[in-house]
Amino acid sequence: MTTVVSVRSGGKVVVAGDGQVSLGQTVIKHSARKVRKLAGGTVLTGFAGATADAFTLSERLEAKLEQYPGQLMRACVELAKDWRTDRYLRRLEAMMIVADASETLILTGTGDVLSPEDGIAAIGSGGNYALAAARALTDSGKDAEEMARRAMAIAADICVYTNSDFTIESLEAAR
Repeated sequence: MTTVVSVRSGGKVVVAGDGQVSLGQTVIKHSARKVRKLAGGTVLTGFAGATADAFTLSERLEAKLEQYPGQLMRACVELAKDWRTDRYLRRLEAMMIVADASETLILTGTGDVLSPEDGIAAIGSGGNYALAAARALTDSGKDAEEMARRAMAIAADICVYTNSDFTIESLEAAR
């Protein structure tokens, strides 16, 4: 359980995630890092779901990004194919948001590679709260990082599986 949100606005893309790790009703850790830069800092990723599964998927994504440099969509589609068809990967329980300078994508274990129209995406237990908050903030005049930070704070206030210890990464977006 977690919350990850991505906001693309004003020449910047931001991915933010909370740090809470829960096991059932118990908080195990408050400061996990669920948002990372990959591919030499050109790709942002955030994950929700089982931690070991998310690390496995991140490693697989990094390999696909090396195989298809500069082709985020192709790398993600190839990962989604493997995730859907590989016997081992099929059992992984996680979701990912992946973004580079020009695209934001949501990857799921059902083989989905989704590209939100408005440049805002969210996953995890508090994802719908963060998504609604970020969309509401689009005409607020805030920059992408401020919108992501505020959306995460709103989700943390509502979702018991989301805390206020955020990791935030950003990239300059393509113009």
